[in-house]
Order: sequence, then structure tokens, then C-alpha cells
Amino acid sequence: MRITWLGHAAFRVEFDGKAVLFDPFLSGNPSFKGERAAVSAGISHILLTHGHADHVGDTIELARETGATVVSNADLVTFLAGKGVEKVEPMNTGGTVDLGGFSVTMVRADHSASLIDNGVSIAVGNANGLILKAPGQPALYHLGDTDIFSDMALIAELHQPKIGLVPIGDRYTMGPQAAALAVKRYLDLDVAIPCHYATFPGLVSNADTFAAGLAGTKTRVLAPRSGESVEVG
Repeated sequence: MRITWLGHAAFRVEFDGKAVLFDPFLSGNPSFKGERAAVSAGISHILLTHGHADHVGDTIELARETGATVVSNADLVTFLAGKGVEKVEPMNTGGTVDLGGFSVTMVRADHSASLIDNGVSIAVGNANGLILKAPGQPALYHLGDTDIFSDMALIAELHQPKIGLVPIGDRYTMGPQAAALAVKRYLDLDVAIPCHYATFPGLVSNADTFAAGLAGTKTRVLAPRSGESVEVG
């Protein structure tokens, strides 16, 4: 499995000849330095944890350009369908959808979610985490935007994620100390990749404290630079 951090909470994940994007906030993302066409080449699906602009990002344009299917909660994909997204897969917390060669399960996150449309705040469902599973691959858990919560232990028990994309930025999500505790106490991860940091003023600027909090544990922290890929699994 090849994982490329695109800055903030955006990732490209490649496995078994497939490619998907998580939370593709590219335009307006000061951490993203690449070309949209390059990072979206060959994608089949766009997976959205929740309906904030810094996660939905370029979804509408990317869906039009690539023909990718957008997967997220039913409220959000209904809103996006109304904006011209042709292929959507609605789901909600606790549900799993088979996407052909891999599945996505939607789990809880502690956060908010809304989009501004013509100056009006629109409710677009809850915030969630997403778990991607493919045969022969380690289960990957994008935590979305969230605080630590003890039911992460149930998520670990049910789904056995081995790779975590973990928000550490503070202010809008848990900070690095709480994120490290979440991984140590509740999640049995082999690899933790921090995200949602070093994007805007007010967010944590580096992953050092997170990595220090996991020193001596079984979990390997990989903190790629924006645009850099890592191989896991």
C-alpha cells in the first residue's frame, strides 16, 4: 500500500492497482504544492470523512474530471449530487459499503460538520472516520477530525486497523499528546501517519510531540512531507 500525504487531511492511497483520494482539499490548501491532475490520475473513488470545506475541498471538480464515485454520509453526498456530482455512494455511521475490491466502513468521530452555500451554513450530516479494507492489505483508518474518545477501543476491536491517519493539529481536533494517547491506549496500530497540522496558523507546526508520545511503543510513526509517499503493509 502506497500512501501519499497531500497536506492537511488529504491523502492519495494506492493498493492492488487501485487509487482513491481521502478528503481532497487541494485548491486553497497552503500545504499542497502538487498538480491536481497528477494526484487524481486513475482514482476510482473520493472518500470524505465529513462536510467541512477543508475536507470536501475539490471534490466536485475532481468527480467531474475523473468520473470518480464520491463516498460519504448520505446527507453530504445528497448535497454534492445537487451540485452536479453524478456518482455517489451514501452511507452512515456503522455502515459498510462494498466498492468492488475493497470496502469502506463509517465510524464515529467527535467533531462538527457543515458547508457554507451562498452565504448560508448547510448541515451535511455528522463527522466520521473511515476504515478502508482490501483483501491482503492492512486495514487503514482515517480518523477524520476528532477528539480522543474511549470507544476507539471498540473500533479497534471490530475492525483491527493497522494503519492510522491521525489528526494532531489541536484547536479543531485533538492535539499531539491526546492523539498519541489515543493510539497507545485504544488503537493497536502498526503505523501512524499524522495529519491536520502545519496548514494554518493556530495548528501544531510539526509532528515531533506526537512522535515522542509514541516512542517505545509498537507503533511506528511516519511523518512524510506534503507530496511525499510512504510504502506500508
